[in-house]
Amino acid sequence: MDTSTAASSFASSPISTSTSASASALRTVHELFVTSPGTPSPSGVRRLVADSWSRCTACGVRPDGSRLPPLYRTSEELAAYRCGHPLAVVLPLFRELLGAGAADDGHLFAVGDADGTLLWVEGDSAAVRRAERMHFVEGAMWSEAQAGTNAPGTVLEVGHPVQIVAGEHYSSAAHGWSCAAAPVREPGTGRLLGVIDLSGGSTIATPPALAAVRGAALLAEAELARALPSPPAMLGPDGRVPCVSSAGCGTGARLEAGVRLAALGRDSVLLECAGRAHRLSPRHSEIVVSLALEGRGVHGDRLAVDLSEREVPASTLRAEMTRLRAVLGPAVLGSRPYRLLLPVHSDFGEVTSLLAEGRAAEALARYPGPLLPRSEAPAVVEQRRSLEQQLRGAVLAGGDAGQLRRWVSAAWGADDADAWLALAHTLPGGSPQRAAAAARAHALDAAMATPSQVRRHAAVLQRSRS
Repeated sequence: MDTSTAASSFASSPISTSTSASASALRTVHELFVTSPGTPSPSGVRRLVADSWSRCTACGVRPDGSRLPPLYRTSEELAAYRCGHPLAVVLPLFRELLGAGAADDGHLFAVGDADGTLLWVEGDSAAVRRAERMHFVEGAMWSEAQAGTNAPGTVLEVGHPVQIVAGEHYSSAAHGWSCAAAPVREPGTGRLLGVIDLSGGSTIATPPALAAVRGAALLAEAELARALPSPPAMLGPDGRVPCVSSAGCGTGARLEAGVRLAALGRDSVLLECAGRAHRLSPRHSEIVVSLALEGRGVHGDRLAVDLSEREVPASTLRAEMTRLRAVLGPAVLGSRPYRLLLPVHSDFGEVTSLLAEGRAAEALARYPGPLLPRSEAPAVVEQRRSLEQQLRGAVLAGGDAGQLRRWVSAAWGADDADAWLALAHTLPGGSPQRAAAAARAHALDAAMATPSQVRRHAAVLQRSRS
């Protein structure tokens, strides 16, 4: 493969370099660029990477990895500096969101300051030892000017979340790594405080990894915002303090009422909390419903089983939970185990309670349709079937013509032969509606009806004509 072919091949490929072909193409493009002095801009890589390589060349960074990032602080100086750094307040949050997952997956996470100095580097012990060999350690300077293209350093240059894959690093010393990082800014001023990073193998070169660091940064900013002095409260039209936080329902809001979930007859959950409404994505809807059904909380491995019959990687689930926590806020969604921290009121819970009390008419009136009808999550499917069977059983057992008519008039009951037959039995003899209901029941199951069922339908039709 010539250089131009390798370059064009990688330029059209996704960010992941899991295949040897794309990794080889990156190495070819990198070698061509660093060995061709005067090249204005590399081709065959993402514009983000090309611009970074050009900056690194201008700064005199060595691409062969022969000069590692310097260590600028002694352990004593670093300890004192970290204690007073604004991000020290949110380090426990980073450890909760990213630390355990990084250790479990063989990766590490790092927190750096606005100059690129790594303040904390934690995770899998083997990954930490491997990172030490290229000076990716606490106290090292990983700005672009010192370490070349890398996620934390490039984030500080461009100001937004970045993912750098294997050979996209300018220094060959980092070619065995992939990393994803996001900036953390001071609430109110927007001043850059530092960066949060995940580094490791090929699974870091995936959308969930970038989403994880982005979500962690957003939650850190929300946590920092809560620590700021509160301005004088402005009352809303209802006389309450409105929820104004950009990170869910946790700031300046009344949470005593808990959260309310509307999930019946909808493909996505509408979650209301402290005066704010969130229309969740289908996957987040499945997660919230599963957590509501679990009640006391559930660990990640069990939640993964609730959400899919196929194996869900732990890193993927953690990324989804981080994104969901960024939407709802840490006051609503907890971890270890995952759980909803506030009282939950749901439309499917209300229908279940009404059925348990024998109030079938009210339950039917509050049932706009099946629970997340398009969801295939096992926990949702099981609850959807159970609730529908309970409601159907109550309607059939009640023998009320109005309830039966409402049931068969809905999309989910239109093909229920037993319900149509029960409706025919409740209607007066000789009624055209009775004959129509019996005929509909007969038509629905004629193809698989037994002789006894045929005789039963015929008897109803005969009575309706007499």
